[in-house]
Amino acid sequence: MWKDTSLEVAGGCRRLSKEKEKPPEKNRRRRLPRLTITRIKLPVSVMILSIAETVVYLGRKRKSNRALEKIQKGAEGENSRRHPVDLKGCCENRHSSTGENMHLRHKRTGYLSKVTIFPLSSAILSRSDDTTSLMDHPISGKYVLEELNIRLLVPCNDPLKYASLRAEPDFSVLGKRLGKAMGTVAKEIKAMSQADVLTFEQHGEVTFAGHCLKSTDIKVIREFKRPDNEEKELDAAGDGDVLVILDLHSDEALSDAGVAREVVNRVQKLRKKAGLELTDIVEMYFESLDDNKTKLHHVLNSQEPYIRDTLGSPLLPSFKTQSTAVLLCEEAFHGVCGLSFIIRLARPTLNFNSDAVLALYSGNAKFSEGLQIYLLSRDYHNLKSEFQNGNDKISVDCIDGQPAVDVQLRKHVFLTTGDFYLSTRTD
Repeated sequence: MWKDTSLEVAGGCRRLSKEKEKPPEKNRRRRLPRLTITRIKLPVSVMILSIAETVVYLGRKRKSNRALEKIQKGAEGENSRRHPVDLKGCCENRHSSTGENMHLRHKRTGYLSKVTIFPLSSAILSRSDDTTSLMDHPISGKYVLEELNIRLLVPCNDPLKYASLRAEPDFSVLGKRLGKAMGTVAKEIKAMSQADVLTFEQHGEVTFAGHCLKSTDIKVIREFKRPDNEEKELDAAGDGDVLVILDLHSDEALSDAGVAREVVNRVQKLRKKAGLELTDIVEMYFESLDDNKTKLHHVLNSQEPYIRDTLGSPLLPSFKTQSTAVLLCEEAFHGVCGLSFIIRLARPTLNFNSDAVLALYSGNAKFSEGLQIYLLSRDYHNLKSEFQNGNDKISVDCIDGQPAVDVQLRKHVFLTTGDFYLSTRTD
């Protein structure tokens, strides 16, 4: 490698010196900064979410195992006959990297789907300190509820209502420090009563055999204890500092919510399959393929606010499809919570309040039809922008032979079938 170290000009010539760059010294090691590993205390909401996910897995796994046992014993109930389960398929990949939790969450066929996807009514959070701070936090409480699909998170500040406490020494911390005294101190720690454990948690330290022990030296173990005269179906798990108790009882409302979540999931997957963006507005229609079509209609009607908030527009029955609708895609789904249906996605289309449009022209049906034809011929996005710029009102004075009229949005015309459906629906 040559290095230009001089620019001496002699007779108009440029001379380069033959000085080479010094190569790096061999066997020289770069000294890296020493990393210091410290213990990071996670936020309570993150820690609780991890524990509660484990509890959801345990509870739903237990209920799923009951379903498998019922089918394996040859139960001939209506659900077993109508919703057969492939036991081999249900049990495969049990020890995959995602574990049984993901397997149960995504298994959609047969009786297993009935007991694994439904939301739970409540979870009780038991800690030694105040637990109301989690629910009062504007983000963490809502985040836990949404992630775990639980309706209510209930604080329990009585540490002995759902748990029994015991203390265990942290041998990895105390072993080197106490040496021969470790055996004596360990016995005294294990002999601590529940009242002693609570006092230790309150003060953060305790002294045994002349050794002052901090909260990092002793592990407090919480074991689930069912309260007396408790009839609810409960399951629990924890990490020592937090105990989460799930109410596994299900009712019709929770079942309907579970079905609605599955239908919404299918709609979102179909949107992705069609290559739609999150901002793309489409009309969504469903058609039941079951002999008893009332069940799906009942579920979707009862969960309509949740579906509308999640998808951005209502999921409409197929008979609401307009003749001018342009279909984008459709797909049939079978065996979703025992239901079969078709989901269709279409471009948004205008809907008219015929009586209101007719009143604009004093009952002249020909003028009313001409206005509808004109608006349908307009570019949808341009028409939408005109309504937005005109405070939901535009003036139409360009139709030959017809008087000028002011057309108002959501009175004479609706930009989507969903808007028209919501305006005319009677609960």
